[in-house]
Amino acid sequence: MKKAVVLLSGGLDSATVLAIVRNLDFECHALSLDYGQRHRSELTAARNIARSLNAKAHLIIPLDLTVFGGSALIDQSIAVPTQTENSDIPVTYVPARNTIMLSLALAWSEVLDCQDIFIGVNAVDYSGYPDCRAEFIQAFESMANLATKAAAVEGKKITIHAPLMNLSKKEIIRTGLDLGVDYSITVSCYQADASGRACGQCDSCRIRRAGFVAMNITDPTHYKQ
Repeated sequence: MKKAVVLLSGGLDSATVLAIVRNLDFECHALSLDYGQRHRSELTAARNIARSLNAKAHLIIPLDLTVFGGSALIDQSIAVPTQTENSDIPVTYVPARNTIMLSLALAWSEVLDCQDIFIGVNAVDYSGYPDCRAEFIQAFESMANLATKAAAVEGKKITIHAPLMNLSKKEIIRTGLDLGVDYSITVSCYQADASGRACGQCDSCRIRRAGFVAMNITDPTHYKQ
């Protein structure tokens, strides 16, 4: 069985990706990052998702990005917006987060002798983050194949997969439901409380809710109100 490293945040998208990868008969090694995020309940969700979808292994790596700040997700002095911002890059963007997470996944993949890394970025229903674009994924893959012993010396091509890149939230949810994802255990909210209850007002909550509305089914997440 081929191995895959799957980035798992605990949200709807990454849960769907893990289900997709499992359905492709990969041995799934899930990786989450404890970076000091405001919505720490997503890490509990990630554990539950990994267990529910039978990941072979699940690592949660501590790496405190609050020392840098610069994002509403890691700086308590910056409020999470509850209305759509009039800017290209919202304050919920965490500088270099996907680059950091993919780099950690790349390191683990070399140890596992694994050439496939999966990430749940999406360029359709997303919040405008520059590291969710296809150009970024392609550039990182090129770098990975220059920077690693596995690729540069042993000729093992590394592929960064982004299976949700061109899907709407409705299509993502439909895919996950078809693959048996329990979305009630996922946490998408940027400011979910310790129990995982969502605010229902941030960008992530609005995008998620719109996807379930488009599917004409009830969002099973737990809301504060």
